[in-house]
Amino acid sequence: MNRWYVVNTQPHQEAPAELNLRRQGFEVWLPRFRRARRHARRIDSVLAPLFPSYLFVRLDLSVQPWRAINGTFGVVRLLCSGDAPLSVPDGLVEQIMQRCDASDIVVLPRRPFAAGEVIRVGAGPFADFEGLFQTMSGRDRVVLLINMLGRKVRASVSLEELAA
Repeated sequence: MNRWYVVNTQPHQEAPAELNLRRQGFEVWLPRFRRARRHARRIDSVLAPLFPSYLFVRLDLSVQPWRAINGTFGVVRLLCSGDAPLSVPDGLVEQIMQRCDASDIVVLPRRPFAAGEVIRVGAGPFADFEGLFQTMSGRDRVVLLINMLGRKVRASVSLEELAA
């Protein structure tokens, strides 16, 4: 019976591990999401693993040689309990897959903000500042009250610039 299992990868080696497992004939899924990255004073969107250092592999333990996974380049180990691999609860991986868009990228829900909620800015000109949420300004911008130089200043910040 095919079930999903968790593979622990080396740090930042999820993609090479995924590729090497596919080359061996395993069904692999590495859930990714889009996140904002600040680099050289600009913000761009990059794909990042939803679960850093982990990916999923679908196996039939009675047929497939699962021990070969532990020797795959980029893999630390298949998560096990004693001598047997630990399976993911039924339906969990499928629930995550249902949140994917057409490009197989997980779409994370944007949570609504409450008036007066403290929000930290993670990127952009107001990086590392905290502000009080006032209102939404368009579809993907928020207006914050940021304490700057001893007074509160209204600032419009992109949702991508907010810290997670």
